[in-house]
Formats: sequence, structure tokens, C-alpha cells
Amino acid sequence: MPLTLEEKLKNLPTAPGVYLHKDAAGKIIYVGKAKNLRNRVRSYFQSGRGHDRKTRELVKRITDLEFIVTDTEVEALVLESNLIKQHKPRYNVLLKDDKQYPHLKLTVSEAFPRVMITRRIQRDGALYFGPYLPAALARRTIDLINRTFQLRTCDIEIDGRLPRPCLEYHIKRCLGPCVKDLCKPDEYAEAVRDVRMFLEGKNRELADEYERRMQQASDEMRFEMAAKYRDLRKTVLAVSEQQKMAHTQDLDVDIFGFHREGPRLALQLFTMREGKIVGRREFFWEDLAEDDTFDAASFLSDVLTQYYSTDYVPREIHVPVDFEDRELLEKALKERKGRRVRILDPQRGQKREMIELVEKNALIAFEQRFRVLKPDMERVLEELQEVLELPRFPARIESFDVSNISGAENVAGMVVCENGKMNRQEYRKFKIKTVEGSNDPASMREAVFRRYRRQLDEGNPLPDLVMIDGGKGQLSAAASAMRELDLEAIPMIGVVKPPRRHNDVSHLLRKGSEDSPIYLDSHSPVLRLIQLIRDETHRTAVTYHRKRRELRDFTSELTAIPGVGEKRKNRLLRNLGSIQKVAEATVEQLTPFVGRKTAEDIYEHFRRQRALAGQPEDAAENGEAVLVTTPEGESAGLHHPDDPTVMTDETIADEHIETRLVDPDGDAEDLQPIRSVDHSGEVRRRRKSTRKRGERSTNPHAVKREKP
Repeated sequence: MPLTLEEKLKNLPTAPGVYLHKDAAGKIIYVGKAKNLRNRVRSYFQSGRGHDRKTRELVKRITDLEFIVTDTEVEALVLESNLIKQHKPRYNVLLKDDKQYPHLKLTVSEAFPRVMITRRIQRDGALYFGPYLPAALARRTIDLINRTFQLRTCDIEIDGRLPRPCLEYHIKRCLGPCVKDLCKPDEYAEAVRDVRMFLEGKNRELADEYERRMQQASDEMRFEMAAKYRDLRKTVLAVSEQQKMAHTQDLDVDIFGFHREGPRLALQLFTMREGKIVGRREFFWEDLAEDDTFDAASFLSDVLTQYYSTDYVPREIHVPVDFEDRELLEKALKERKGRRVRILDPQRGQKREMIELVEKNALIAFEQRFRVLKPDMERVLEELQEVLELPRFPARIESFDVSNISGAENVAGMVVCENGKMNRQEYRKFKIKTVEGSNDPASMREAVFRRYRRQLDEGNPLPDLVMIDGGKGQLSAAASAMRELDLEAIPMIGVVKPPRRHNDVSHLLRKGSEDSPIYLDSHSPVLRLIQLIRDETHRTAVTYHRKRRELRDFTSELTAIPGVGEKRKNRLLRNLGSIQKVAEATVEQLTPFVGRKTAEDIYEHFRRQRALAGQPEDAAENGEAVLVTTPEGESAGLHHPDDPTVMTDETIADEHIETRLVDPDGDAEDLQPIRSVDHSGEVRRRRKSTRKRGERSTNPHAVKREKP
């Protein structure tokens, strides 16, 4: 019999570790670390504690907890960060960035490294530099590297057997390591070291190194090499002089600052390399504690822990306020970087002035991001009413968007904006039921019709304005649904995106005046409000679509067993919770839901899978990973009993895929796996393109290799 929450609290250890609070549905809602698990976890349930409102709401929802004991506090800190990123608990401070800014990747694990642009940081042995803001800066930097240092840009195997170099070599953008004797490995390795110093911002050291090499080459009467080093030195110094903001000390420093008003906060990060500001990054929060219980120190501690779990670690980090876990985080960062890392909260002098500068930029970012959400919202909505010629004040705006991939998992999302603020409790999601294939206008029509037919049936309030994310087709389809419901009087607009710029707004289309588009000034607060609502609608629809896509395939495992159809599958999942628990269940546990014979078939099915994988009968009970196979006997990945949400954990076409099984909302009941087959009925594996649009060929030589 499982322990109750009270029994678990009594038996908590005094060791350091991580604790996970869960709600009634078994969902993790908070992850925390502790030097002493017993004292920390029990403090949540002590009535004498003056908890803030957020903590009080958290405690109300805690029905269960788990904990993981670690050897040190540093291990607990790292584990806490990983678990927060994995589970995204509701009551943790989550580090969210509006964009995935590009980084430059130096593939030092290869024999002949190259530099490429990437938006995904992996633990693959390569070096990552960035982020680069704006993204065009990354492209300009890699172009400068190709012209100056001449590292290769192709991804072919370099063995020196090609008969001739490609065009890149002849136009002096590659050293030509693919052809024997054109470039020695030592010469190429020297260029790689130079590129690394350049990307790390060590321009002065690199210029001094070039001056030394130039003098040495001159003394040895290698005047062509001396001239090359002279030109490289000039280029590096010129890049260094182009920095607009300079600092007196040559340090690698990250400087944080923030501005907060109520539950909203804008965080700014300035990245300083070799004493020069080389980048800036912005983060925003909208759901922090509104009262005076906001703890800036705790907030910064959570942010820094999450940020530096994956990003580049500088020698110094400057923050506006000190926090309790500073020394602990310094130890963790020291272990990761391999040298001492200092976290400072300067109170005076030039360092404090830099923090104040960052905070000033945070204030500007706050104004730009949340300007339409300030108390002058009434004026913005009045301007919106005037621009769109609305018959009444748009106090309630409802916005729709659809999301699918070639018609698969076709869904729609709807959000509500009341008096300029998003009302999340009124958000709705729709599973499109009557539309087959990719037909966005028809999907939009169904979502709009279902929404307002129910509003009319239940007597709920109707909006003052309806927004449609789309052009004339979607707008006309939505208008026909409103016409069928006799709601033509409600104003409706379509938000049109420019080609290949899906984050912008090109113009607006008003129902009844589609031939007269409305163009708004790019700095207009009305446009900012419309973009805010449109982006939130898109996020809601896409998130729901991704959730259904993740759940799409997990139903096939049960229905592949003879005697298990849709009804029995749903009954098993509804009563046992997940396919993992079905796989671990005994015949006696399965019998009440499917009968004795089918229960034996299900039990034998999963037992046979474990046997084929060479695993003992008690492998699942011992928490070991269990191999899951398809009905044809092929491997479908590993099933992890210790993680109740993951069925498969596999790599397909170099992409890591996890299939999660927990379905508390019942969204998977009508899902069926989608497979692409050829004319003979065999499953066709989708070919993954390795080239992006506009990218150069990965084999620019266009010649066949000579056999040795």
C-alpha cells in the first residue's frame, strides 16, 4: 500500500537532495533543492510560516511528493535545473526566451574542424559561441571567418585523396585540406586555434600572436607568409575597433539587470567579451507574484541556475542583488568551466554603473513589450475602435488560429483578450472533426461555428471583435459560419502575414471590406496589441497540435494485441493510467477490465517482448529499461519504468524522439498512427534533407573519389 503524504513527511531524510511536489492528477507542479530535505520540505506545511501568496497556492495543491537524495548540494543544484527543464512545473520560475538565437559551432571534435550556424546547443564535444543578436550578425561573422581564416565549409570526409580542390580554394575561402600537400594538418590546426581565439573575443591576444608570427616569418625570409600574417593582424584589429561599447578591463563578464512592475518582469543580459559588449539578450515574465512578496534574490538564483546549465560560462557574472545560493552556484560553475567563476553584486564604481545601464535597457524593453498592457489600454482600444470603425468599444476580443501538418492532427485554438489583458481561463481548444486533409478555411469555419453555437446555447457573452489569423479564405469561411448563426453584426478582421515573415503583420482585412486592406504604422500601439493577441493565439494552437502529435502513435501498442480494440484500450488506459502500467500489470489486475483470456494475451505479449530483449521477468519491477517492439518484432525503443510518461526513447534520422503516454485529458482517444506506405504496402521511411534552402552543396567538388 503506497505511503500517504503525512507518512512521507515523517520519513524524509536529512541528506541534501531534490524534492518534487505533485497535484491530485500526479503532475509535478514544483521542483526544489534542499541542503536538508526533512527541514526544507516540512517547512511548506508549517502553519506558522509567513508564506507568500504563490507558496500558499502551491501548498493547497500538493497531494503527493517524491525526493531524490544526492551526495552534495552542487549535485542537487544541477539535478534541480535538469528536472525543471524536463517537467516545466507550474510554480517554478521558468526561463523563457522569445527566440532561439543562432550560435556559431566550431566542430573541434572533427579532424578538420569547420564553423557553422546552429540554433541548437548539444553536448557533442563541439564549441559553441553566442548567442548572436541580431541573427544577421552570425552570418556576417561566419562570412568573415571564411574569408579571413579559410576553414572548410563542406561536410565531406577529408582524407586528402581528391584530385583537385573546389572553387572555394581558388577564391581563397578554404585552405584545401581535401587535397594532399595543399594544406598541412599543422597549418589547418593553427587556423582553427586562431578562429577559436577570434570567437572568444581575444582579439588583442590574437593580434599579438600574428605580429609574432609575422616577425618570425620575416626573419626566416618567408615574406609571403609574413604578408599574410600582416593582413590577418590588420583585420583582427579592425574588427576590434568596430566595437561601439568598450570597457577598461579585458574580462569575460555577463551582466544582468531587470525591471519589474506587478507580475510582469523584463530581464536583460549583456555579454561582455575581452572588455567589450558583444551581445544582448532579453527574457520576459508575465505571471510572477503581484504583491510585495516577490523575492529578487530567489528569482535571480533560479534564472542563473537554468541559464548556465547549457550556455557559455564567463569568468565573472554581475547581478544587481546577492542571493543565498551564490557560493553553491559558483562551485557548480567552477566544475563545469574548469576554473574559478565569480558572481558579484557590485555596490559602487564602474561595475555598478554597468548594471544600472543594463537595468535602463531592461526598462526600455519592458516598455516596448508591455506598453499596450499598461493603464492607458483604454486609449489603445479606443484607437483600435477608430481604426477598424467598430460600432462599439472592443472590450472583449476573441481570436482564432488553426494548426496542422498536411491535414494531420488538425486543431484550432481560441484566446480571449478582455480590456487589453489575456484571460487564460477563457481559452478554448478544438479538435477539428469534419474536415479531411489540409483545408484551413474549412477548419476555421468549423471552429468558429462550434464556438458561437455553444455560446448561444449556453447564453454566454459574445465578443465585440473576432480576429482570424489568416487572409481572405479564412476570413470568408469564418464569416459564413457567423452568417449561419445570424451573428453577422459582430465585426471580424483577418490578420495577414507577409511572405516568409510569419512573426510580422502585413495588413488587416475587415469583413465586408476585404478589397481595402488596413495598414498600420510599425510603431503603433494598436499593431502591438494585435500582434500580442495573434502570437498568443498561434502559440495556443501550435502547443495543442504538438501535444496531439506526441500522443498520436502511443495507442498502436495496445490495439496490436488480438482481442484489444478501441473500447478495451480506452478502458485500460482510463483505469490503469498509462501503457506502462498496463505492461507491468499482472493477469489478475487486467482481468476486471478485459476478461481473463484477453488479460492473459496482454500479459503474454509484454512478457514475450521482455524475453526477446533478453531481460529478466522482473526487469520492469527493478526499474530497468525495457525494450518495446512493434507487432512485426522490430525494436521501437526503450521503455523506462522509472519515468511513467515515457514509452519510447529513440533516435530517428539523428533526431531524439520520446513518446509520452500519460493522457489525463483523454486527448488520445480518437488518435490513430499515421504511416506513409509505398505501392506494395511497405512502410516508407521519410528521407530527411540535409540541405537548407539556399545552402551550398555539401559536395562542391563534384568529382568522384579515386580508389587507393
